[in-house]
Amino acid sequence: MSAPATASGAAPPDLLRAQENAVVQMVTIGPVAEELAVRFADAGHRLYLVGGSVRDALLGREVSDLDFTTDARPEEILAVVDGWTDAIWDAGIAFGTVGARRRGTTVEITTFRADAYDRVSRNPVVRFGDTIEDDLVRRDFTVNAMAVELTGPERRFVDPYGGLAALAAGTLDTPAAPEESFADDPLRMLRAARFVSQLGLTPAERVLVAMTNMAGELARISRERVQAELNKLIIGTHPRRAIELMVDTGLCDQVLPEVPAMRLAIDEHMQHKDVYTHSLVVMEQAIERETDGPDLVLRLAALLHDIGKPDTRRKEPDGRVSFHHHEVVGAKMVRRRLRELKYSKAIVDEVAQLVFLHLRFHGYSGGEWTDSAVRRYVTDAGPLLDRLHKLVRSDCTTRNRRRAAALQRSYDSLEERIARLREQEALESIRPDLDGNEIMRLLGIPPGPQVGKAYKHLLALRMERGPLTHEEAEAELRAWAADNLS
Repeated sequence: MSAPATASGAAPPDLLRAQENAVVQMVTIGPVAEELAVRFADAGHRLYLVGGSVRDALLGREVSDLDFTTDARPEEILAVVDGWTDAIWDAGIAFGTVGARRRGTTVEITTFRADAYDRVSRNPVVRFGDTIEDDLVRRDFTVNAMAVELTGPERRFVDPYGGLAALAAGTLDTPAAPEESFADDPLRMLRAARFVSQLGLTPAERVLVAMTNMAGELARISRERVQAELNKLIIGTHPRRAIELMVDTGLCDQVLPEVPAMRLAIDEHMQHKDVYTHSLVVMEQAIERETDGPDLVLRLAALLHDIGKPDTRRKEPDGRVSFHHHEVVGAKMVRRRLRELKYSKAIVDEVAQLVFLHLRFHGYSGGEWTDSAVRRYVTDAGPLLDRLHKLVRSDCTTRNRRRAAALQRSYDSLEERIARLREQEALESIRPDLDGNEIMRLLGIPPGPQVGKAYKHLLALRMERGPLTHEEAEAELRAWAADNLS
């Protein structure tokens, strides 16, 4: 949406005004924002819809929570919203932010900011600004530095740093020099990768240069904040592009160093550029198999499933490259890295287990697994079985169509075997045919290690032979006890 320039290089004022009006019409202002604007205007203050709320409205994306900025100071904001909100919170009031909820809509209202940063942490020395331009220049990217004034005689679009043109061009740039912006808050570099994933934007050349030169500054940011941005990036629309940006600029060395390390390992099939490229393809193929929206655990497992390969790479006598037990090594590496990034125990366990199990299927090949092996596959996967199915199928990236079709048919066969056994047995809840209480009663022993050993023996039998009758289970238990408890 660019206007033709006059001889002086500026667009005609009438055309610029028409352009601004068109943009304002694109930004739908809901009743909650209308009410808030009236209250601020009546109190003699200016109020602007700002940042991501304006950006997403222009992109036609759903806007649920609203961000505003104002010339009112925090205590004045509280006075304006007093009696209007259904709930209010002021945890961020030291930074000029008041949060509120009105009829299910969450709003954040922040006083104009003109902060300075100490360049050691990412904590600003809070200083309130006097103009909307002061506020917008301190924001992370130009696409987030647009505002719509709601309290004037008529609505006005404010875009001093070219955010609309950048959005139209699909460009990610900073209002100030990127070196200044990233020095103030290094997390903005990771946020750039997040916007590449979420919005499909392409960083400006100067942004790429600054990210590359300043990647090490990300070490100043807490792991919790890094993880939060990484999650948003991974579940975005274009995570591969974002990961490639992180690797190319060196950011990934600060967040997931195991990912760029995979560029050193050649795939054992000698058909992929490297394990890194293969892993990105697997992640994309896993995304195509998602059925209930973005799955963070599946995507992380797909991206990281082969990170054990560099450490297990060996050249065999026949010249081929092998990565024996890389799934075991990789699962340990995943645990270490995700714990370092402060992921929850549940996510760490789930991603690591998927990495550990992702090669198990390849022992199935022509379908020669016993029912016992199928039971173990299902039991070891547990609630992750559906994700494991998707990961294993996605791990096939061979260009050989015949081999790819054979692998898919083989996995079809395994899933059919699982379905048949499910009809006969409760596969997801396999337990021994006798529980701990029955073991103690039949053998006349108290709680202790021997009960656990007997339980494991009966579980192994259950896996191997399927369900036993109660009489068969008792006979097996007594036979085990005769050899182990005498």
